[in-house]
Amino acid sequence: MPLPKEQVYTIDDIYNLPEGTRAELIDGQIYYMAPPSRIHQEIVGTLYRKIANYIESKEGSCKVYIAPFAVFLNENDTNYVEPDISVICDKNKLTDKGCTGAPDWIIEIVSPGSRRMDYFIKLFKYRSAGVREYWIVDSSKNRVTVWNFETDNTDDFTLSDQVKAGIYSDLVIDFSQIQL
Repeated sequence: MPLPKEQVYTIDDIYNLPEGTRAELIDGQIYYMAPPSRIHQEIVGTLYRKIANYIESKEGSCKVYIAPFAVFLNENDTNYVEPDISVICDKNKLTDKGCTGAPDWIIEIVSPGSRRMDYFIKLFKYRSAGVREYWIVDSSKNRVTVWNFETDNTDDFTLSDQVKAGIYSDLVIDFSQIQL
């Protein structure tokens, strides 16, 4: 007896979800997302402000976006993610719908339900799509993991450390200043 065929979803299926339903699409599979916690939002908001203020102070051309912001990682219609923070330096990737192609820098804040997604599935997808730098901030483990895919380096920090951004020569995020 043949096994039932696994359904492959597309971006159209994501856009046809009921209003307010948050989900991501990876390799044709839909992953639903729970609402973020207060601590999650505190970290995202603080990091966004620090990065946006840095870019503005340097009169930089990169743009920083906070979720929900659509990122279409590949040219196919089976991958759609909403990273917590996306930094895009190539304005040709930006459309009214979001970002088409890999952002330069992605930051994900781990939630209890997103641990496997952030550490495994998204890590592989971001690396293979061409993201230059990927940070995972895990407040429950007091850890910030930084993958610099250009140099193939991985570094671990605590939420008390200062972490240098790889895509900028002089941006350092002091995690001890984030009020949790």
